[in-house]
Amino acid sequence: MTPPTPLLGARTLDRATARTLPRGSRLPTIAQAFLFARHRTTFFPRLRAKYGDVFTIRLVPSSRVVVVLSRPEHIREVFSTPPSIAHAGEGNTALEPIMGPHSLLLVDDDDHIRMRRQLMPAFNGHALRGYSEMIARLAREEVEAWPIGKPFRVHERMRDLTLEVILQVVFGVTDADRLERLRPLVEKVVSVDPVIMLGGFYPVLLKFPPWRSFLRAQRQVDEILYDEIARRRVDPELAERNDVLSKLLAAGTWSDVELRDQLVTLLLAGHETTATSLAWAFHELARMPEELRAGQQAADEGNDDYLEAMGKESLRLHPVVYQVGRRLTQPIDLAGYRLPRGTTVMPAIGLVQGDEEHFPDVHTFRPARFLGDTPPAPGTWIPFGGGTRRCIGAGFSLLESTEILRAALTRYHLTAPTTPETPTPRNVTLVPSKGATLTATPR
Repeated sequence: MTPPTPLLGARTLDRATARTLPRGSRLPTIAQAFLFARHRTTFFPRLRAKYGDVFTIRLVPSSRVVVVLSRPEHIREVFSTPPSIAHAGEGNTALEPIMGPHSLLLVDDDDHIRMRRQLMPAFNGHALRGYSEMIARLAREEVEAWPIGKPFRVHERMRDLTLEVILQVVFGVTDADRLERLRPLVEKVVSVDPVIMLGGFYPVLLKFPPWRSFLRAQRQVDEILYDEIARRRVDPELAERNDVLSKLLAAGTWSDVELRDQLVTLLLAGHETTATSLAWAFHELARMPEELRAGQQAADEGNDDYLEAMGKESLRLHPVVYQVGRRLTQPIDLAGYRLPRGTTVMPAIGLVQGDEEHFPDVHTFRPARFLGDTPPAPGTWIPFGGGTRRCIGAGFSLLESTEILRAALTRYHLTAPTTPETPTPRNVTLVPSKGATLTATPR
């Protein structure tokens, strides 16, 4: 399949409008793009310390102008701006070579409204309850296979598990041979390095490895997905099937290409992100005996609220996705600036959730923040984004985290080195640098 031609993103702003922008880094664009891709968790805090809560960076392609926001009130303005003015799809153009032009994350205006409306039935409360039993079964099968008394990288195990959830619960693939063929291919696609994404902006790179190898794996995955879509369309038992793909076919009118792009989007957004947030949660629990005991008690008693709070606190302390973007289609007043048309505004999730002003003892894992009568203030916990573009799979992710935490904590006691692991970039996510290494022993 020929890869889609990506949008070029925001045009370079002229010098006359540049004076309306906040101050920011003066490094060359390619240097800023590299620091953003590989070191954003230190690059952004340094820029905030130097320039304040609002600052400007420039990214490829075409020296794209990006205004980074770190105050909840400014971010709320962005999320409440009409989607016709703040295009999220155009703010995510770097993802197009992987997800495709019809991905829910990449479309805007009427296309986004139509696709989101058709996706909603597959992720409402009734649908989520239907997925929980299969997710719980897959979680139990996985944790029962954990090595006993030997250190292992739980991130790898979580990625295997959440991939299985995506393939069976979302794609609806249960045939053993097809699963065996899909797993390694999908792994290559979701493990894409940020450098690979440059191939979407500079097509000449696609002729060379590693871009050529990535395209080969992507085409093989696409062949299987298109074949699965064709089979499902003629399945006489489609209405009785409980997987997401079948629900999408039953609930809306989709072209095969649109369905492919949604499935790959759900794969990347729902596999890697949930696996990583769970790895971080286990990393913290294994280093904090009191929190581990509280989690084990919650799992034993069926206290889903506490299990979910652990998942939420993991997403707060270790944001898997550090930022989101919106491209302005017309000038707006924001954060004391008149931002020109074509600017990309970037709410920095990591800066907000890592601010002591919003979360006292900000670097400590404390699930109790999300319980009781004083939850975090609105706009300070935003791992799923906000507004009309809030992640459609947020409920699915928290359900999956709850079931997997329950399966592991009812069975094991966990320990890990006391030195915390640092985040390192993996495609668009931030993962534990050593794989969240821990040791499990039976309770």
